[in-house]
Amino acid sequence: MNEVRAISIFVRAATVGSLRKAAVDQGISPQAASHAVMQLEKSLGVRLFHRTTRKLSLTEEGQRLLHSVEPALATLSSAIDDARRTKDEVAGPLRVSAPMALGRAVLWPSVLEFAALYPDVQLDVRFDDHFTDLVSDRADVGFRGGSPPSGGTIARRLLPIQLIVCASPAYIERHGQPSTVDALDAHRCTGYRRANTGKQAPWEFLIGNEIVYRDVAASLCANDIDAETDAVLAGLAIGQLGSFSAVSHIRSKRLVPLLAQHVTQRESIYIYYRHRTEQPLRVRTFIDFMIGRLADNKAYFLEPAELRA
Repeated sequence: MNEVRAISIFVRAATVGSLRKAAVDQGISPQAASHAVMQLEKSLGVRLFHRTTRKLSLTEEGQRLLHSVEPALATLSSAIDDARRTKDEVAGPLRVSAPMALGRAVLWPSVLEFAALYPDVQLDVRFDDHFTDLVSDRADVGFRGGSPPSGGTIARRLLPIQLIVCASPAYIERHGQPSTVDALDAHRCTGYRRANTGKQAPWEFLIGNEIVYRDVAASLCANDIDAETDAVLAGLAIGQLGSFSAVSHIRSKRLVPLLAQHVTQRESIYIYYRHRTEQPLRVRTFIDFMIGRLADNKAYFLEPAELRA
């Protein structure tokens, strides 16, 4: 027996004075309503109604039960209504996970814009270089750089990631620039240490039709993309930077792309989430907003003509 449903029918019948009317209100047959109340009486071991052919009235036990359950049933009904209303409002908590490397450079400006447009959404953004499982980590939306995530989520590609060797004009003026990949051995280079493994990431190049990896002796190494970018901007070394970090500086002439013919575009930035039909409106709105702001946004990668130039 569904006791909550039976109690709901009991309360409605007591309020309107008729099992038939209660059945209509509940969208069930009179027989089903009568059966539910009889089952409730059997479960409780008491009679709840005095029944005649013309009248339905509460017994003393029925009066006590009605007095006890009405406030709880009203609270439950209010909670259900709130849940339904929240599903149709851009409001409530929203948990987002993203890698540190993408946070400041790509995601944060759009997240702040979303927060300004939808002040009733309580954003909880975690920057974490470990892959986030949405279910176990109780996140609504995740972002990832690399290959598309698997494991029951929907992934949407947002942007390509180009790995571009860059130097500042000041560095080139003092030390010149490498004309080949092998010539990098004669230069000071930065390194990026992966936060999730602690290992220095190799540089990668497109040579012919193959991706080739090189371990570069780093004169300066950091586990933060922004810190590595700052070192390259300061003219301390050459760096291989993700396009999402480098493009604005290249276009403003603060950085010069080197070895452009060897730029790789093997990975991408993805947004991932559970099935849209399971999401409240605030989550769907955030997903659509971020896709609208970031998908193929040329502010974060170079066109082929720009690379050739």
